[in-house]
Amino acid sequence: MSGAASVTAQAKVNLALRVLARERSGYHQIETLFARLDLGDEVRVRTGVAGRSLDAAGPAMPAAGLGPIDRNLAWRAAAAYAEATGWPRGFAIEIEKRIPVGGGLAGGSADAGAVLRLLDHLNPSPVGAERLLALATPLGADVPFLASEAALALGWGRGERLLALPALPPREVRLVVPPFGVATADAYAWLAASRERTPEARLLEGASLAHWSGVAAIASNDFEPVVFGRHPELSAIAARLRAAGARIALLSGSGSTVFGIFDVAPAAGALAEVGGHVLATRTATRVVAPVRSG
Repeated sequence: MSGAASVTAQAKVNLALRVLARERSGYHQIETLFARLDLGDEVRVRTGVAGRSLDAAGPAMPAAGLGPIDRNLAWRAAAAYAEATGWPRGFAIEIEKRIPVGGGLAGGSADAGAVLRLLDHLNPSPVGAERLLALATPLGADVPFLASEAALALGWGRGERLLALPALPPREVRLVVPPFGVATADAYAWLAASRERTPEARLLEGASLAHWSGVAAIASNDFEPVVFGRHPELSAIAARLRAAGARIALLSGSGSTVFGIFDVAPAAGALAEVGGHVLATRTATRVVAPVRSG
C-alpha cells in the first residue's frame, strides 16, 4: 500500500545522565532523565515505491554528507521495521536536517525514532508501541525514547526501560554548539579510565521531578568531568550560561553541545561571546504527531 507521512523528529537533552556498568556486549547501562526539545529535523517517509532510498539536506547537513547509507540510523530503522513486519517492500526517506550532527542532541536517533513512528502510522496493520520499543533498542540508547510518545521520561538499562513522566512547563533553551565534536567512544573510554569503581544504580524518584526545581536538584552528567578536563572551553561555556541566568547548564550527552535551561529568555547579547554557535529552542510539552500527506 502506498502512502506518505511526515513528522518533526525532535532533539533531546539528558537532564541527568549516569553511566553504570559495562556489559560483556560492550554496551553500558545508564540511568537518565530524557527531555525532548522543540528543535527537530523534518522527516518524511513514502511507501509503495520501487526500491529504497534516503535523501537528506538542510541547514545542519554536514559538508561530508551522511556517510554510508547502511550505517545511517534512519535507514537502519526502516530496514529493521521492514524485516520484522514484512512491510513495506519499498520506502523513500527524506530528511531536512536542523539538529546539529554529532553534538549529543541525538539527531540521528531522533530520525530513526521518527521513521519507526511514521512507518507504523502508515502500516495498515500497525505493530504498536511495545513492538516499536523492541525494534528501537538495538539501534542505540536514545532511540527507544525518541520512538515513544513521551516528552519527558526516565530511562534505564540501554535506554529501553522507560517511565514516561508528565511534561514540565516549557522553558527557554539555548544550545551552544562548538566548532568541534566529541566522539562518543572516546568519552566512554575517558570515563572508564578515570574510574576506580563503577557507581551503583540509584533509582531516581519520579515524584521529585514534577517541577523544575526538583529537576535542577538532580541535574548532572557523568561525562562532564572527563570531557571538560580535555576540553576546558566547554566548562567555560557552561559557566557563561549559568552567568546569563541558566537554571541548568550541562553537557548534552557525551557532547560537544552544552545547553542551558532558562526560566526566562536571556537578554539579547548575553551569549554573544559564549564560545560557539547558539541555537534557541524550548523544552517540548508534547511529542509531535505524524501527519499523512499526498
